[in-house]
Amino acid sequence: MNKLSTSKETQLILKKFDFKIKKSLGQNFLIDDNILSNIVKAADVDKDTIVFEVGPGLGALTAHLSEAAKKVVAIEIDRRLEPILKERFQAYSNIDIVFEDVLKADISALIDEHVTNGERVAVVANLPYYVTTPILMRFLEAKTSVIETIVVMIQKEVAERLNAEPGEKSYGSLSIAVQYSSIPKIMMTVPKTVFIPQPNVDSAVIRLDLLKQKKVKVNDEDFFFRVIRAAFAQRRKTLMNNLTHAFGKEQKEAILTRLEQIGIDPKRRGETLTIEEYAKLSEVLLPIGKP
Repeated sequence: MNKLSTSKETQLILKKFDFKIKKSLGQNFLIDDNILSNIVKAADVDKDTIVFEVGPGLGALTAHLSEAAKKVVAIEIDRRLEPILKERFQAYSNIDIVFEDVLKADISALIDEHVTNGERVAVVANLPYYVTTPILMRFLEAKTSVIETIVVMIQKEVAERLNAEPGEKSYGSLSIAVQYSSIPKIMMTVPKTVFIPQPNVDSAVIRLDLLKQKKVKVNDEDFFFRVIRAAFAQRRKTLMNNLTHAFGKEQKEAILTRLEQIGIDPKRRGETLTIEEYAKLSEVLLPIGKP
């Protein structure tokens, strides 16, 4: 395989096509073959797997994925990469490049188009830092049940937030949003020195195994997340203070009664509640928030 994942080869391809890296698109190209191989292994990619890759860039991870997978569907927003990727993969029969903004794409339709024989579906990507959360949530919330695993390289700090447990400093509304739909596991950390250009912070590879059923059952998902956002609005304040601010001072007694009803101390802070406690809380607060 003609790899692009060394510093020298990456610089050569950038020079050949006179490609200017755009900071605004979060373009940081990985130049370490061992890490690329480990990302593929972390996703358990095999010949029964169809991989959806976001942001193939120069195609280093794409090439590694194509060797292991049945098919790779690479979704790229930057049309300037088209001549590079076309030349790179013209001889590859199992790679489709789709030039589209993944945040505007119909994920379900894309999957239906490419997954035709019940193959395993994985999402694998080196995600730009600035759109990590929207892209992850796009796949977690997609109206499809066939995505099995998501393995992404993201900012280390964000990976720690996705993986955090109640009471930890990194635990927040993003932790709950991800853990509501999946089981996260940090697979490895990646130093900033293995990228061109070099980012300011280290990265981490995290794996999300999607749940067949959500971790908790709630009657109103939108309200469930509204309660969570309210509880984390001001981290230093108590749960009672944050909820009163969100739902109005006139609801203070009603909120207090409902907290006591489900056995949650109103003096606790939002970061100490489990996802199960938030599910209970959203159910009892629903008459207040949505009368």
